[in-house]
Amino acid sequence: MSNEETMLFDKKGRIFQINRSRGGVPKTAIERCELGLLGLQGDTQSNKEVHGGPERALCLYSLDRTLKLETEGHSVFPGTLGENITISGLSWESVFPGVRLKTSRGVVIMVTAFTSPCTTINNYFKDRDSSRVSQKLNPGWSRVYAKVLEGGTVQIGDLIQVEN
Repeated sequence: MSNEETMLFDKKGRIFQINRSRGGVPKTAIERCELGLLGLQGDTQSNKEVHGGPERALCLYSLDRTLKLETEGHSVFPGTLGENITISGLSWESVFPGVRLKTSRGVVIMVTAFTSPCTTINNYFKDRDSSRVSQKLNPGWSRVYAKVLEGGTVQIGDLIQVEN
């Protein structure tokens, strides 16, 4: 595989899981959902001061990172870290604030920020220490927030790729 092909591959992935809840974690997996400016239809947040709203409409995380955390002895699985969309195959290093992602159904989102670990996810970490997913302490391991630029339907298996 050429460097150009490798770079292209690293910037494409799939929606592995879609997760929502009426507040708290773990979020429950669903097959498909409508996505609007405020996030997934039917998803709510318990603490709206730090979660939700247009700039934090979605929380995204990498399946590859989740699986690695599991091998480290943490009790994580998709949805336990509060992510709405779990992505497989996309190089997580290419997902950071300012990056636009587009799905095969035309949904466009823009990463707005790295998330800070929240106390609600502590139970899923060894020693109840969620700092393992802190961008400040472990760069490249944070979940990210995103805003919705173009809404629509998202479904498990949809292609998702870096647009810029």
